[in-house]
Amino acid sequence: MTGKDRPSINDEETYEALRDEGYGKEKAARIANAQANDRQSPSKKGGKAKPYEEWTREELYERAREVDIDGRSRMDKAELINALRG
Repeated sequence: MTGKDRPSINDEETYEALRDEGYGKEKAARIANAQANDRQSPSKKGGKAKPYEEWTREELYERAREVDIDGRSRMDKAELINALRG
């Protein structure tokens, strides 16, 4: 696969594992890149974090910033939740 077919990946092994689990290209790339970045702390599926509905908009915005979701500054709480789950 060429670089034009998918986003830039910082952790190829994690990306491929996520794709094998059924994650989409964009979401797998976001997670793999977040895990490769020492400043970010993405959790694994099934972690002990409270549901997004219990997070504040500011917490959701910060998480969206960590995974580089475009347009996050214009999103309300519900839109941030949908984007983070997408």
